[in-house]
Amino acid sequence: MSLLHLSFYSAFTLSSLGLAFHRTHLISALLCLESMMLSMYIALSTWPIENQATSFTLMPVLMLTFSACEAGTGLAMLVASTRTHGSDHLHNLNLLQC
Repeated sequence: MSLLHLSFYSAFTLSSLGLAFHRTHLISALLCLESMMLSMYIALSTWPIENQATSFTLMPVLMLTFSACEAGTGLAMLVASTRTHGSDHLHNLNLLQC
């Protein structure tokens, strides 16, 4: 395993562990999701170069598009929950009350 692959795997693993264990604020959960998407984007960008496969060069652009949509939706949910509940603490959010 090369150093490049190790850095992608460790970045993805650390961000998923951060998402699993550090769940106090909604903004920290969104940042962990964005770092997961960024590591997947960089991995998908370097994969066609390593394998010299030109058919997968559109995949990083699609991944970046979905990542931008996910970030916009997450920020809209952050603003809406802050306006209704007063803070972005995840323990204040209860889906059964909505």
